[in-house]
This record gives sequence, structure tokens and C-alpha cells, in this order.
Amino acid sequence: MSTATESDLSISQLVDRPWVAIVWDDPVNLMSYVTYVFIKLFGFSQEKAHELMMKVHNEGKAVVSSGSREEMERDVQRLHENGLWATLQRDDKI
Repeated sequence: MSTATESDLSISQLVDRPWVAIVWDDPVNLMSYVTYVFIKLFGFSQEKAHELMMKVHNEGKAVVSSGSREEMERDVQRLHENGLWATLQRDDKI
């Protein structure tokens, strides 16, 4: 069953809502490797990659990219190919 709020949302609002790729902390990968993957896949500076890696390490997760669902599915796949635990979800901050 959908609520009134859900039914009031237009299709374009649902389609246009950005998606995010989230990297989760894991007990396997070294912090230096996670930083390296962020630089390699997303072109982040050393400083930005380190900052995101520390967020993953300290808070358990970090958003590393945002965009369309298809783009985030590709980013999550690339992160998986590099051994990182990643998921995508709608960005509900909007």
C-alpha cells in the first residue's frame, strides 16, 4: 500500500532524485588500499581520498559519488571489482 505522500510524488521527481554510492568499512582492506582505489576510480586528490577513507574507517561508511541510478550501479560494480564493499541508494537528503 502506498501512502498519500508516496502517491503524490510524480514520476519525474522519483527519476530525478539523485542516487549515491556508499563504501562501507570492512575488516579486510588496508586503509592505504582504500585510498588508492578512491584515487584510481574517481580521480580524487590524495587529500580527498584520504579524507573519505578516514570517514569510512571512523564512521563505518562514506558517500563517494552521486548521480543517476545507472551511474551509481556502474560505480558500485567498479568498487566491487576492486574488492571494496559498496552499495547504492537514493539520496534522501533532498
